[in-house]
Order: sequence, then C-alpha cells, then structure tokens
Amino acid sequence: MLGDDNMVGGSAQHRRMQSEIVLEGLEAEIIAGIIPPGTRLDETGIGDRFGVSRTPVREALHALCARSLAERVPYKGVLVLALSPEHIDQMFEAMAEMEATCGRLASQRMTMSERAELETMHREMNALADAGDYETYEGVNSRFHTLIVAGCHNKDLVALAESMRAKLRPFRKYQLHDRGRISRSCAEHQDIVDALLDQDAQRAGTALRRHLVSAAQEFLLRRKGEVEA
Repeated sequence: MLGDDNMVGGSAQHRRMQSEIVLEGLEAEIIAGIIPPGTRLDETGIGDRFGVSRTPVREALHALCARSLAERVPYKGVLVLALSPEHIDQMFEAMAEMEATCGRLASQRMTMSERAELETMHREMNALADAGDYETYEGVNSRFHTLIVAGCHNKDLVALAESMRAKLRPFRKYQLHDRGRISRSCAEHQDIVDALLDQDAQRAGTALRRHLVSAAQEFLLRRKGEVEA
C-alpha cells in the first residue's frame, strides 16, 4: 500500500512539473508576442510540442486564464488575450501597492534572521548580476521579494500578495533579461534593503513602489521595441 501511495504521489508531482514547463513556455511566448493575441491554444498540438499528455496542458491553460493571459471562449476554446499597456499598468500598480504595504509592515516586523537573510540575498544578486547569470538571478530575486512579503507577518496580506506575484511573475522575469535592467534592479534593491534594515517604514514603502513602477516601465519599453522590430 505504501508503495502505491508513493507511486500516486510521484505521478501527481511529475504532472505538476510538466504543467509548469508548459505554462512557463507559453507565458514567455505570449508576453514576447511570439504567440499573437487571438491565437487558439490547441491542447493536442501543445501536448505534442512539449511531449506531454493533455492533463498537464489543461492545467497550464487554466493557469494562463487565471493570469489573464488567455480566456476560455464558448465554442472556440482557449484564446490568447491582447496585452494592453493599460492592463499591464494596472497589474503592476496593484502589485506595487501590495508590496509597499507589506514592506512598510516588514520594516517593523522582520526578525533579525530575516533581515540578515535579505542582506545576504542582495549581495548574492549583485554577484550574479556582475557574472551575467540572469537565470539564477531571477530565482534569487523571486525569493528576495517573497521574503519581504513574508516579513509583514500577516497571513492574509501574504496570500493576496503571492496571488498577485504569480500573475506578474512572467512579466517581471521578461524585463530582467536585459543587463541594464539587472543593474538598475540591484541599485533599487539597495534602497529597499537599506530602508528595511533602518526600520524606516515610509522609505521602505516608497522604495518598493518605485521598484515596481520601474519594472513596469522597463517591460513596456522592451516589449514595444520588440514588437516594432
């Protein structure tokens, strides 16, 4: 019986991994404009392309709809949505306000160990930026922001922020593929870390808000340039 449970658990975990691979691949192509708005996302074709069954494809398409990158239309299937600058602005604005709120609280509530870990992550990201290791940088950057949100020590705020972060993750990852943006991101992180270590709530909120506004501007400029090209 134990063996059966392990096999079932392993199968479910494997399916989730497959779903994440499909999701990340489709997200990146939609955001980059490789898959244009109005495109019907065919389950069979996507499954053949990624070498997976239809179940993880369905899970990935469901997540795309939840993140407002696609919508399920009766009798037509799942269609890619247009990414208007207004919609992107609104998402980044919502995330900026959410992280600013969490940052203000975190400046007062983070433990000493959490503050030390944050500073360690910041130094690690600086080294990764200097080395040009953008993929690893993106992963540490995600943990950096997760730690700040968790530092507010309010479960409801953390849940709301993490839901919004999941929706914005592909957009934030996309704009980090530029060396200049990585450098600016590190400088903005320094302002955030300084404010949190100084327990300056107002400065922490302002630094986080500016960081997200900067990320939104970077994303829109980069995408506009690629679309025009």
